[in-house]
Amino acid sequence: MVPIKTVLKDSEEVTRLFSHLEFDGKNLNHQPGSVLGSTALIAGTTVGAGILALPAVTLPSGIVPSTSGLIAVWLYALVSGLLVAEVTLNTIRTEGRPSIGFLGIVDKTLGKLGARIAGGAYLFMHYALLVAYITEGGEILGFAARKVWGLQILPTWVGTTTFTLLFGGIMYLGREKFIEKLNNAFVGIVIVSFLGLLFLAGGHIQTTQLLFQDWSALGSAISVMSVALFFQNVVPLVVTQLEGDARKIRQSIFIGSVIPLIMFLAWNAVILGSVSPDMLHSTSDGRTVFNPLQILRAGGAGEWLGVLVCIFSEFAIVTSFIGFVYGLLDLFKDIFLSEQGGFSRRLPLYSLVLFPPMTLGTLNPSIFLTALDYTGTFSISVLGGIIPALMSWKQRQEQENSDSINQSLVPGGKVTLIVMIGMALAMMGRQILSIYHQ
Repeated sequence: MVPIKTVLKDSEEVTRLFSHLEFDGKNLNHQPGSVLGSTALIAGTTVGAGILALPAVTLPSGIVPSTSGLIAVWLYALVSGLLVAEVTLNTIRTEGRPSIGFLGIVDKTLGKLGARIAGGAYLFMHYALLVAYITEGGEILGFAARKVWGLQILPTWVGTTTFTLLFGGIMYLGREKFIEKLNNAFVGIVIVSFLGLLFLAGGHIQTTQLLFQDWSALGSAISVMSVALFFQNVVPLVVTQLEGDARKIRQSIFIGSVIPLIMFLAWNAVILGSVSPDMLHSTSDGRTVFNPLQILRAGGAGEWLGVLVCIFSEFAIVTSFIGFVYGLLDLFKDIFLSEQGGFSRRLPLYSLVLFPPMTLGTLNPSIFLTALDYTGTFSISVLGGIIPALMSWKQRQEQENSDSINQSLVPGGKVTLIVMIGMALAMMGRQILSIYHQ
């Protein structure tokens, strides 16, 4: 890839900064990325295991309030993604580099301190989400073993350990091409089972659930919604793939985030609508069950619906698990491993990635929702709210001082940035207060 020099007047907009060029031995070939491919990348990154936690946290508020909350969080994530794209475009232009990663942009814009804070939030997010995925994936495996083989006395740690060793072992032993094909197959299973779920669950919707509303309970669901709709970490890659074309980048971020939003809204509505008040009080001790998926997996709304919920849940978790294991592996390779580090160092590297979350998940098997909650509150607030706004603020300030030309993708000036930071701080403050009052 080669940077393209562009001469602009003050009134002109930067549309493309560079071109994807590949050398085949004889000629340089232009290899532009497509809006469709970049849209799929954003949508695929967003649709993950976070969708599984939505019904549990949105059930207390009801369908109408949680639908409004999801749309509001999506709008916040959309603005955040556009801010990351804006900062990436301007960093590429000023640095003269055709590509740069998310943490690299933070380092260039906010310095070493900002990079350390972002790196810490990034590390916490990956570990917390791996804990969540391992515990929930292990629970579903244990549930399946009890249903299929009748193993009623099965410790919860067996499912957690089996999930980690099975899928972590496949990643450790398999080649990248094999893992890619396997992941594609898993994604296909997720899509088919999701469509089947919508079809079956649609026939079990209870009108009483559609009418129920409790707006005061919506606040506790915002952090998990933020995790479910997070995609900002792949935006720099989208900017590179689309050659810095601002119009195409806007389209990809908008469409790529709208598709998961529509899926989440449909999923949330049919799952909450399928759980009747009688099911919610079906436990032996009479307490309310706040995870509708557990009820549906047990066959509360029909055996086939329960099977589909299990299949969708497990493979949604596995596809997310693979992505976040790779993300953490890449981070640790950058930190610890030199270029000479080969296969002999794979075992300690994979152990560092997998065993801490497996151990924590074994000690606390019910940590799934808690891990997602804290991830959304702290890591996503920092990486998806505060840092993009601060980077944009600094770049725009430097532009004013140097009279240079920057590409702006988000309107509203500093007011928009203040609102972004304020909402992130408010969510963090709410979580800290809830910890204090426990």
